[in-house]
Amino acid sequence: MFFVAGAKNTGSGRGIERRSIYQKFREVDILDKKKTVTALKAGEDRAILLGLGMILSSVMMYFVLGITILRSYADSVWTEEGVCVVLNSTITADMNCSYNCGSDCWRVSKYPCLQVYVSVNNTGHVSRLSHNEETQDASSECFYVPKCQKDSVVMHTMIMNISERLKVNQQVPCYYDPSEQQESVLLTRMYGHSAVFHSLFWPSCMLAGGTLIILMVKLTQYLSILCEEIGKIKR
Repeated sequence: MFFVAGAKNTGSGRGIERRSIYQKFREVDILDKKKTVTALKAGEDRAILLGLGMILSSVMMYFVLGITILRSYADSVWTEEGVCVVLNSTITADMNCSYNCGSDCWRVSKYPCLQVYVSVNNTGHVSRLSHNEETQDASSECFYVPKCQKDSVVMHTMIMNISERLKVNQQVPCYYDPSEQQESVLLTRMYGHSAVFHSLFWPSCMLAGGTLIILMVKLTQYLSILCEEIGKIKR
């Protein structure tokens, strides 16, 4: 009887030991799963914050572009493209400009004023040609306003090169006001279709990227929940 009782006690002790080992492995497995779930949840939270940040940044860029480039594009009257024939290209006088020479220091320099007159689409109507909208706003007389420099010879050489090119190229593409409210025409547009497209392209890409990140995270969460429900049904 003693040997039988001892054998039973030994068998029950081994069973308890096996159960305790199984419980330890089970606890370690559950702990690892919790750590994995916690890490995945933290990664998902970061991805959602990244997507929201990208969306918010794109909205701010849209706002900034809306009050700068898009507004200038909407207010521009030089909307029609045509062909301008150069009739006259002459330097009329020297214009004063100021350049920065240091902290609270400004000095005066001079550049030649080049006036260019063209005929739009061979209509016989003579208009004055400006380089772009900034030149038109800075000087209503000169074709091009260079960046003011200390060395006036450099600016004079630049204007002379432009004048020679215009004499060689008698026909140039230009933009004019179809309503004829503006008598001047532009050689290039700063706020044309291309500028608007390039300014809206990157914010749109950022908005699409942020939205896609959030959708992918939500889709991953949905598939994870769906897999857990399917696993519970199979059990």
